[in-house]
Order: sequence, then structure tokens, then C-alpha cells
Amino acid sequence: MRATLYFRGSLTSCNYDCPYCPFSKNRDSAATLARDRVQVEAFVDWVREQAGLGHRLSIFFNPYGEGLVHRWYGRAMCELSHMEHVEKVAIQTNLSARLDWTDGLDARKTAFWATYHPGQTSEAAFLSRCMTLHERRLPFSVGTVGVREAFGAISSLRAKLPEDVYMWVNAFKDVKAYYSQEERSFLQSIDPHFELNLHDYESKGHRCEAGEQVFYVQASGIVKRCYKDRAVIGHLYRDGLEGLSRPRLCRMDCCDCYIGYIHMPELAMNEVYGPSKLERIAPIKTAGQKV
Repeated sequence: MRATLYFRGSLTSCNYDCPYCPFSKNRDSAATLARDRVQVEAFVDWVREQAGLGHRLSIFFNPYGEGLVHRWYGRAMCELSHMEHVEKVAIQTNLSARLDWTDGLDARKTAFWATYHPGQTSEAAFLSRCMTLHERRLPFSVGTVGVREAFGAISSLRAKLPEDVYMWVNAFKDVKAYYSQEERSFLQSIDPHFELNLHDYESKGHRCEAGEQVFYVQASGIVKRCYKDRAVIGHLYRDGLEGLSRPRLCRMDCCDCYIGYIHMPELAMNEVYGPSKLERIAPIKTAGQKV
């Protein structure tokens, strides 16, 4: 079985304080961090045990907070990247942590979803870490939230990134009809696929790979069809992939999140992102536009 697993442990702490994020500058207790470490290691152990069962796995770490400031996330990525039955391992990160540990990765099977937060870090510091990934030939995308006050920083970063690095922009949807046509055109010049994220997709009753080939694993192994749908469909360590997998139509009115709507077959996102859909890297021919 070919499956994609998103993993989110108990971590809820971040070293940034973005105003739109509920986990900004949150500090987890030692007990919570210890629990998160055990959960990540248990997940890696489970993945290792799947060797020889015919599964081909892609794994994405998207913790509430910043994972790579904690050593167990880097160690997990290194271990997973060298497992034969793991096709890909990726992580969502603000790139604030050191990257020397990436020497232990299998670069062919690793990717980074790097989010830029203007005001939380300097452009020079963020760009330096991007260049470290680029020089090590580790695939990565760069993205940010498209709020008006960040337009200048977005344009500046795009101009300085290598042309073969795809930069995406998440639409700001907290305010209805937030963008003028001119602003939409500007963001489209940065991210050729910005309009795909700008829209919410009617999804209730529609087919989705979530719960069939895509699973959202939480902490101790509880699995949900997706993060927007709170219904629990089983337990990874008890039920296994075969016990969890079955076609499930979406129960939500709409889907507005990239890691959700990319798994709706009718939207044909594979045609946009190809084999790098998980880490949100568009083909080079549509990326790298400078402003």
C-alpha cells in the first residue's frame, strides 16, 4: 500500500510570536517535551516495523510549533530517510534551527517546507539557511502568509532566492475579499499558483484520499481522516494501515487548507505539483519569477 502520513505530536511551542498563530512564544513544559519525544520515537519505530510488508510511505511532520529546535525531529528525519520503504520524509519549519545535522539525511528522499516570517527573523538569517539547504541539494519550498504589511519583504526575498526555488504564498482569508485585483496580480507574480490557495473548495460529500491513502496521525497514534474533521477513524498502532484504509467522503462543507485540498482527486493537484506535492514544490518551469 502506498500511503502518506502526517504526524503531529504533543509539541505546542514555538520560538516565534506571529500575531496570527495561537502557539506564538508558547513554552512547553519539560514533561510535554519528553512526551513529544517519546511519541516521535514511537512513530519512527512503527514505520521501521513496516519494512517488508509491501508499504511505500511518505511522511510529513507538521507539529504545532517548531520541531527542528528539538533534536529528536532531526534524528527522526535522518532515520526515516534511510529506510528503504520510505519514499519521502518532509517537515514544516521556520528554519530557525541549525542545519549541520542534515549531513545525516538521504537527500534524495528528504524535503523541507520552509515558512518565512518577516518581523520574526531577518531576511539575511532566513536566506542564509535557505542557501545552506540549496548548497546541500536538499529540496525545499519557501512560503509565507500574504498579508499586506509583508508585501515588501515577500518581494525582496523572492528577488534574492535562487531562481529554481519555488516560493508559495498562503492567502490571508481572515478578512473577506481582502485583496484588490492589483494585489492579487502582485502575489500571482510571486507564486504562479497563488489563486489555487485563494479559493475555498466545496468538499462535503466529495471524494478525498484522506482516510484511504492519506492519514493524519496524532501524538500517541490516534488517526483522523483529516485535521479539519475531528472524527477519529482508528489507531495507527492498533489497526495498522489496512485496518484504517477505506474510501471516505468529506464531511466538511469546504476545504481551505493546502494539506487538505491537495488530496481531492477532482482538483488534479498532481498535475500542478507532480511528485513534490507533499512538500509544496511546484515544477521549476512555473517557479522562480522575480519581481
